[in-house]
Amino acid sequence: MRTVSDLSDLGWTADRGPELPPGCTPARVARVDRARLSVLTGQGEQRVVPAAALYGAEPGGPAVGDWVALRGELAVAVLPRRHAFVRTVAGRTSEAQVVAANLDTVLVVDALTGDARMRRVERYLAVAWSSGATPVVVLTKADLGDDVGAAVAAVREDALGVDVLPVSSVTGVGLGDVRALLGPGRTAAMVGPSGVGKSSLANALAGRTVAGTREIREDGRGRHTTTARELHLLPGGGLLVDTPGMRELGLYDDAHGVDTAYADVTELATGCRFRDCGHGGEPGCAVAAAIDDGRLDPARFTAWRKLEAEARRQLLRVDARARAEERARLRTRFRAQRAQSNRPRV
Repeated sequence: MRTVSDLSDLGWTADRGPELPPGCTPARVARVDRARLSVLTGQGEQRVVPAAALYGAEPGGPAVGDWVALRGELAVAVLPRRHAFVRTVAGRTSEAQVVAANLDTVLVVDALTGDARMRRVERYLAVAWSSGATPVVVLTKADLGDDVGAAVAAVREDALGVDVLPVSSVTGVGLGDVRALLGPGRTAAMVGPSGVGKSSLANALAGRTVAGTREIREDGRGRHTTTARELHLLPGGGLLVDTPGMRELGLYDDAHGVDTAYADVTELATGCRFRDCGHGGEPGCAVAAAIDDGRLDPARFTAWRKLEAEARRQLLRVDARARAEERARLRTRFRAQRAQSNRPRV
C-alpha cells in the first residue's frame, strides 16, 4: 500500500473540516476486521480501535470507505456519509448493511461468459442509483466472449443512462476506459456476484496483486476469492473498493433507484388512465399497450414489477410512516370497492 502526501489523494475535501471533532485527525477506512480498523492517513496505513459508540451511530458501524475521526489510536466518530452502496443484510431481516461508503462511482461487474446477465445487472443498477454515486456497467472476460458486440449492445439497451464497458484483464482491452473513471482522489466500488472477475480486474487496475484469483471453472465462470471488502490505492491516484461476491442483493431503501433503473417503464406508467393502475389488464393501461406493440420487453416489465414490489415491502418493514400510509391507501380502496358493490343496479 503506497503512502500519500496529501489527504485529497484519499478523497478528502476541505468542506469536511468542520465535521471533525476537536483534537481529531481524519482517516479513511480501508478494511474492517472485527474489533480493528485498517485506516489510511497522510502518514500511511495503521490499525486503530473503533469506539463502541460508533456501532450505534451508523448502520452496522464503520464501513469500508468511511471517514473516521482519530484520537490517537482510537476512532471516535464516523463522519457523515456522502454516498453509500447499501443492501439489506442477507436472511430474514430488515437491517441495513453498508457495502462501501463515500463513493463517486459504482462499477457493476458481470462477465461476458456464462448465463444471461441482464436481470442481475438491473438489480445491481437499482441499488447503485440509490447510492448517490454514478453507476457504470463493466463486462469482464471480453477475451472469452463469443459475440462481445452483441452482448454489450443488449446490456446497453436496458442499462438506460449508464456507460457499459467491455474489458479483459488478460489482454488489457478496455482497462483504459475504467482507469479514466478513477482520477486522483476519486473512489469506485466494484460490486457483483462471485466469479465474474472482480479480483482479476482489481489486480489489473492496481498493476500488482491486491486480490487472490483462482482457476476458471469448466462452465467459464470464475471462483469466489475475495473474502472481505477492502479499499486499494491505485497508481493513478484513484481508490478502488473490492468486494466479495454477493449471493443475495436485497433492496433496502431503493424505490428511487428502481424508478431510475427502469425509467422507461416508470415513464410509461405515468401515461396510464388510472393513477393506481396495476398494469394487469385495466383499461387505458399504457404499459400493457407498450408490451402489445413491442415497445416494452415483457421480461423487463416483469423484472421491474418484482423489484418495485420488493422495494415497497422493504420500505414498509422499516418505515412506520410508510406503513400508516399504506394502511390508509388500502382502507380508501376497500371503501371505494364496497361503495361500488352497494350501488343499486339499474
